[in-house]
Amino acid sequence: MTAPVTILVNTQLSENIGAAARAMKNFGLSELRLVAPREEFPNKRAYDLAAHAVDVLDKARIFATTREAVADLKRVYASTARPREMVKAVYTPPEAVAHMAEENLPTGIMFGPERTGLTNKDVAVCDAIITIPTAELASLNIAQSVVVIAYEYFQKTCNLQPVTCNLVHKSEFATKEDLQGFLDHLERRLDEVDFWKVYEKKAKMWINLQNIFTRSSLTEQEIRTLHGVIAAVIKL
Repeated sequence: MTAPVTILVNTQLSENIGAAARAMKNFGLSELRLVAPREEFPNKRAYDLAAHAVDVLDKARIFATTREAVADLKRVYASTARPREMVKAVYTPPEAVAHMAEENLPTGIMFGPERTGLTNKDVAVCDAIITIPTAELASLNIAQSVVVIAYEYFQKTCNLQPVTCNLVHKSEFATKEDLQGFLDHLERRLDEVDFWKVYEKKAKMWINLQNIFTRSSLTEQEIRTLHGVIAAVIKL
């Protein structure tokens, strides 16, 4: 899938250009085009917000009009939440990225200025609209909009799998033998202090206690610590 170009139109604050560049870099987008930014570019405030995405700003191209900015592209999407009196397809970010992947054409995604968003004239040069569904406030910061759509592109191109929890530990996980040894120790001590009170309830209570420890993926060190805890409590 060809990576889409990010086009920022009449951006008022340089900080938002930097933040948008950082969002792009996080999710694999690298080509930034600026249409008549309100403040002189490049400038320090944009670079300060870009953090490790300065290369995106270094390569950014500036255009006088949206028409010039999209001239070499074959598909352009307008990111906007406002309804338009135009007959254009309206996609959510996942739907839009799916179309981009299917067509695999040189594509741009256009974002408007902070206060007003894209004008109808800007939207008119676009093939379709991307609208990000929100709970209440439809208006998003430019960088927020960029990061949502960029993430969808990244997810599509990288075939992301569900993230699993990678436990960082210095001690090896305990064997079942180690765990059972601890449970035997615990059960013996609980019997000694008459923990069960009503013996007929022991079977169910003991299963519940075992489940607490078996689902915890205990390490060898943790098992040793638990043995120590029991020993210390018994001495009280």
